[in-house]
Amino acid sequence: MGICNMSKKNKEQSTKYILKRMSKYLYKYKFTIIISIILTIVSNIFALVGPMLSGYAIEVIEKGNIDFSKIFYYAFLMIVFYICSSILSYIISIIMVKTARNVVYSLRKDAFDTLLNLPLSYFDKNSIGDVLSKITYDIDTMGSTLSTDLINILTSIVTLVGSFFMMFTISKKLVLIFFITIPMSVISTKYITNKTRPLFRKRAKKIGDLNGFVEENISGLKIIKAYNKESKTIDEFRTINKNAVDAYYNAEYYGSMTVALISFINNISLAFISTIGSILYLKNEISLGQISSFVLYSRKFSGPIREISNLISDMQSSFAASERVFRFIDEKREEDDKVDAVKLEKVHGKIDMKNVTFSYDLNEKVLENLNINAKSNTVVAIVGPTGCGKTTIINLLMKFYNRDDGEILVDDKNIDDITKKSMRQAYAMVLQDTWLFEGSIYENIAYGNENATLEDVKRVAKLAQIDDFIEKLPNGYDTIISGNGDNISKGQKQLINIARAMLIDAKMLILDEATSNIDSKTEIQIQNALLEIMKGKTCFIIAHRLSTIKNADKILVLNNGKIIEQGKHEELLEEDGFYANLFKSQF
Repeated sequence: MGICNMSKKNKEQSTKYILKRMSKYLYKYKFTIIISIILTIVSNIFALVGPMLSGYAIEVIEKGNIDFSKIFYYAFLMIVFYICSSILSYIISIIMVKTARNVVYSLRKDAFDTLLNLPLSYFDKNSIGDVLSKITYDIDTMGSTLSTDLINILTSIVTLVGSFFMMFTISKKLVLIFFITIPMSVISTKYITNKTRPLFRKRAKKIGDLNGFVEENISGLKIIKAYNKESKTIDEFRTINKNAVDAYYNAEYYGSMTVALISFINNISLAFISTIGSILYLKNEISLGQISSFVLYSRKFSGPIREISNLISDMQSSFAASERVFRFIDEKREEDDKVDAVKLEKVHGKIDMKNVTFSYDLNEKVLENLNINAKSNTVVAIVGPTGCGKTTIINLLMKFYNRDDGEILVDDKNIDDITKKSMRQAYAMVLQDTWLFEGSIYENIAYGNENATLEDVKRVAKLAQIDDFIEKLPNGYDTIISGNGDNISKGQKQLINIARAMLIDAKMLILDEATSNIDSKTEIQIQNALLEIMKGKTCFIIAHRLSTIKNADKILVLNNGKIIEQGKHEELLEEDGFYANLFKSQF
């Protein structure tokens, strides 16, 4: 009993939450929505006049002396009212489609804004595909509801009220039938809705899982083929796809029960109306025209009930999508800078990490009591086995994650007292994972420096040993790179990333396996370029190729999140410890 009450309470809170959030987006367009509501009411009133005029025409025939002029007059009025109603419905559709488009635009903008401001830790627990599903499929579902379902529900409500009023004026006795059928419709609809809402929520989740799996495997398609894992991947997809299809089927199947049940109840009410109406006609309590009008109004009355029950499935789907979207938009973003945080200006590049401890989750420490001192204009190399915490240090320096304990100082200022933007602008980065966007080579290289000229871009391209390749392309620096640079090699992508970093006027540089995708010959060629970019900067180099860090001012050897050795290359070799063994294993 307690669980049921808790579930009901959670559902009510969820509904209030969704309606409250959606109202904020709709409030911007309150005037157009009010106009739509007024036009909807007028349009439906015009449509409701039709059955009444039809009844008048039948009564003319019923009297015996057929007056065709009156019949044609009523028929003409019906046509006029129906045309007016259709024109207004068309205008309403245009207004709501435009309103829905604007709301969808705002939702996507807010969702993407959230995406860019989420902490990296969010993506440790959530797949990219599921996030994409929320920004695309779920928001589209919400837009569809706003553009069509919202007005359809309003139309149905107006038609219900108007039809009931007209039937009440025709025959109070016949209206009593609906005091039996309406409660049956409401109770059955509410019961099925309570049962199906979790199914629609599950459907949205399973579709997100499916999108996540597809996105992940498209990115790794070459690896799948290289390891002949097509069959295994297809089997995994078949399972995930079946789960998504089953969730979709279950939601739609049980949701469609409402339509069938409401149609059955409406047919029962029509049977009662026909039977009791005939008896009243024989007693001269109602005319044939009135029975005709009442039947038409009863069809109009039952139509919206059926329409609303049909829309419930769409609304359930929209509510599930809305909940996912709004929960995503409301996700906890990166912590704001402190109120008194200052910009990092006139950077010298001195960095100190004092007793820094960090863990991605509370169960396992990645770094423990780490102490690093990097003087300005020096090169610090960080080496160690995979998973020892090298990249984590970089994440902490860039304020991508917050440390658990200890202090990180830049130019003797605690990074907690420095704004994130100025902190990150103080660094230039070349990472192992290259990232390029769809655009020209010039735009990709100039990405970090909006004021860069073509001459600036060409200069750094020459330093990065990529200018010859670019000049040979049909459109040179205006050549368009496809999504993430799939039409060029990994090495060429990395060289473009290195050129990009060279163009940034930053006092600190991070090279995280920067030459891992470059062949040895090219690596030797760009060593001078790297030395050029490193001049006058405090540099952190993470490298597996130890030959690239021989000239570092300080080498830190990490293992299990702790610095076990540190010193210059020759000093560490003389110690004949962990680093020496690592170096010997490569040569």
